[in-house]
Amino acid sequence: MSLLTEWREEAYSQENDPKKNQRLWEHYFAVEKGIYEQLLAEPDTVVSGTVEELAEKYGTELKIMVGFLDGINDSLKTPNPIEEMEKDTQVSLDFDKEKLYYNMVEAKADWLYGLEAWDSLLTPERRKELYREQKASGTVVKEKKIGRNEPCPCGSGKKYKFCCGKN
Repeated sequence: MSLLTEWREEAYSQENDPKKNQRLWEHYFAVEKGIYEQLLAEPDTVVSGTVEELAEKYGTELKIMVGFLDGINDSLKTPNPIEEMEKDTQVSLDFDKEKLYYNMVEAKADWLYGLEAWDSLLTPERRKELYREQKASGTVVKEKKIGRNEPCPCGSGKKYKFCCGKN
């Protein structure tokens, strides 16, 4: 079983004790925030190494590091092979700042996109723009309904009810 499969089974299992699950996620979010604070403090430094080395570097367990790598993968310039990842797999945390911020907003992770480090990485205007862009991406815009007595959009010149709106 791959490390990612193990992580997902433990983190998302409905059979786990709810209190144990809550403790796992609280611990994960605290570690995640700490890692992001370190990464954002030096955004131009590309962090890389094996999964095990990164877990040691950030002072966390292997499974939490795997969860972190799963979470950041969509924000990386070159995604890591997380599906086949083992503890000695080489990974890189070369992230795209704007993509990372956008994905944090999408995940509703205000404890991450609200980090002070963003102040020096993206202008407030750009962050607001990315925030709006992400929020708008989930908004369904309903097209204006064609009235029965309006001209048919097909261009026939007939009323809609006598043309394309006919049953």
